Amino acid sequence: MTRARVAMLGIVLIALGTLSRIGGQSAPQQRASQQQQLRANAPGGGLAPDATLPRWPAAPNPLDAITPVTDAMLNNPPAGEWLTWRRTYDDMGFSPLKQITKDNVKNLRVAWSLTLPAGPNEATPLVHGGVTFVHSYNDNVQALDAATGDELWHYSRKLPEGARPSVKRNMALYSNKLFLGTSDLHVVALDVKTGSVIWDEAIANLSDGWNLTGGPLVAKGKVMQGIGGRGHGGAYIAALDSETGKEAWRFHSIARPDQPGGNSWNGVPLEERSGGSIWTAGSYDSDLNLVFFGPAPTYDTGPLRNPVGRPGITNDALYTNATVAINPDTGELVWYYQHVPNDQWDFDWAFERQIVPLRGANGQPKKLVVTSGKPGVYDAVEADTGKYVFSVDMGLQNFITSIDPVTGAKKIDPKLIPGTGQPMVVCPHAGGGRSWLPGAINPETKTLYVPAVETCMNLYPTPPGGRGFLSTGVSVNLRPRPDSDGRYGRLQAINLDTRKTIWTERQRAPQSTGVLATAGGVVFAGALDRWLTAYDDANGKILWRVRLNDVPNSAPITYTANGKQYLAVVVGYGGAQAASFPQLTPEIPLPVARSSAIWAFELP
Repeated sequence: MTRARVAMLGIVLIALGTLSRIGGQSAPQQRASQQQQLRANAPGGGLAPDATLPRWPAAPNPLDAITPVTDAMLNNPPAGEWLTWRRTYDDMGFSPLKQITKDNVKNLRVAWSLTLPAGPNEATPLVHGGVTFVHSYNDNVQALDAATGDELWHYSRKLPEGARPSVKRNMALYSNKLFLGTSDLHVVALDVKTGSVIWDEAIANLSDGWNLTGGPLVAKGKVMQGIGGRGHGGAYIAALDSETGKEAWRFHSIARPDQPGGNSWNGVPLEERSGGSIWTAGSYDSDLNLVFFGPAPTYDTGPLRNPVGRPGITNDALYTNATVAINPDTGELVWYYQHVPNDQWDFDWAFERQIVPLRGANGQPKKLVVTSGKPGVYDAVEADTGKYVFSVDMGLQNFITSIDPVTGAKKIDPKLIPGTGQPMVVCPHAGGGRSWLPGAINPETKTLYVPAVETCMNLYPTPPGGRGFLSTGVSVNLRPRPDSDGRYGRLQAINLDTRKTIWTERQRAPQSTGVLATAGGVVFAGALDRWLTAYDDANGKILWRVRLNDVPNSAPITYTANGKQYLAVVVGYGGAQAASFPQLTPEIPLPVARSSAIWAFELP
């Protein structure tokens, strides 16, 4: 083989992401091996063996000065860092940085970008000590210089036979470790300075039908990782000791028969129950010492369709579609609030639980947990008790006809409950009016910014011999709203004090990212047409836009490095949310080549 062909093979291997997959080596060894291969396969004969290179100063490495992430830092992160999935434990997705403002955001330009291992990418990066940590498809993690995008280390997991790579939504930092869930259902602790594995623990078996897409939450030395899928007995959250990886407790998101709510499964035996998937990381309040998660519904809706009518047995299916408040020290359930029982539409109330200082049920100041499912109906409950306070309907759904102002109980239109054998149009689509893509809250103005997609779905009887979407015997397909004008993407600003919509910005392309809100008065969000957009947080006016190389499916972040504020976002088409809606906009071209990248923007 000629040197030219060898060099071309090296380029192809890099593009496929295979060059970094060196089993059994530490991250520094992998990186050294990569560089040796690149140089050995270089065209032009490579470096002469007797050549002496002139001295050149080594670039400063921010990992040399990186410090451990403490509980105090996680409770009150430095303004320029992005230490958790939504920056803070309360999941607000808000940055106090003010260098980028309404007046100068129009001047944002590319600071750097980097191609990531190819594949769909829903992961939100983390930033600490001038280092950006980014997750990519096929279980790759890279540490990058946050100011330049230069790679500092690269961890690449070799998956066992039978393990299919899946998207991940977040990682977590604590002490000297970076924690991630893997496609083969492990939790791994990496050394933040080197990328070397400190510990690696399995939390489920692939053969049992589980998967892992949401990432970990770390609080008080516990690494809490949820799983999803259709495994029997329901999903759970496993809490591991951050130092050793040893399992400390396990919370089952399908209520056990001896727990509150254990008889809410219509008489179905525990081993035949399924669901309760944990798709996103939880939130945490250190004052209350509570973590908040949202288990998803079940796809096996058939056995829950009609109540059996036996005393003490309901078909509510707890803890699906509930907010569960858990003591992170023990895994004990402290309270739960179910937003919609017996979900027959796959309308997951399973997303971020935002903790907001507002007014409680008695009108006095109190922390509330605010969350929504796919229908875009937000419920607020007291963080310490779970007592219902209020709801806000974004106007995306048609199946809830009223909400009890005292209990929050939803009255459902009986004509829109699947399983009657009749076709029906239900809004939104099961892909979500809003989905796991997180909203953001400005704590100063109490304004919630929510990404949404205006859609509906046909629910119709599954043809004989077919496999239905849900076990009630229904299948689903996508359609616009009856009143649609062809604009599907929606960014909505809601004042949580007044519970009124401040503004709504609509566009053709469905939203595909979470939202970032900033103290500079700018809100950022991206869409299926590859545009990343900056909005005026007061009125929704578009202030700046940039076209990316691929579809953004995660959430933008902002941070500082060397005193300068950056905006960053990961792209990589193929996440479930982005892939659900392209049929609505056939004229919007999708990337033909499956790729991924991280972009960072700066002011001049």
